[in-house]
Amino acid sequence: MHWNRWILLTVLLGTSAARGQESFKVEVLKEAPPAAIADVIKGTLNTQGYRLLDDQGRAYADFWLRKSVPASAKPSGAKGAIQFPILQEGELMGALRFSGEGRDYRDQAIAEGVYTFRYGLQPVNGDHLGVSTYRDYILLLPVAKDKVLDLPPQKKLHEGSSESAGSSHPAVLMLLTAPDSASKTEPSVIHDEAKETWSAVVPINLGVKGSSDPASLHVQIMIIGAAMN
Repeated sequence: MHWNRWILLTVLLGTSAARGQESFKVEVLKEAPPAAIADVIKGTLNTQGYRLLDDQGRAYADFWLRKSVPASAKPSGAKGAIQFPILQEGELMGALRFSGEGRDYRDQAIAEGVYTFRYGLQPVNGDHLGVSTYRDYILLLPVAKDKVLDLPPQKKLHEGSSESAGSSHPAVLMLLTAPDSASKTEPSVIHDEAKETWSAVVPINLGVKGSSDPASLHVQIMIIGAAMN
């Protein structure tokens, strides 16, 4: 049985009025993952990626998804405040390259360059009340510091991601379930005008433990805009 769902990457850029007047699109990028990525990680990535471009045709970010992200079961919906309980914290999901300075969901500056991204969960410590309904995130890590596929301990994952932002807080991209209106056949971009976020919709495949059937997710990762509180 073939399960087709999709992953939505929302690229976080900033919340100025000028940004709101821009338009973005996503296209298939027929380019291999950057050489800066460790071979053991690069070998797990698709050989072509996606490029997010602004209305002037300038690249904002390129990203390459993992060929098959390990999952404990087929997608079956959220479990409490966790939308993707089938994923393990720290699991590698792909790599991303900012063409210039990027921003994360906390509006932290992320330097131009290449990063791996891994699945993460917002800590339950009272510091994130009201930031989001769900705990799912993607964390960016410098490729120079992320060279193994093993799941890193949470502390190491957060510390490594903090280096991407040059701060005490990890560099995070919001991860949400994609709306039903998102295209399931072509990569596309969704703009939330109220929140000033932009989203690139692309497929991500799963390798379900104990199953030979292909599966994929229908989710949303924020790559333009920041938390409003």
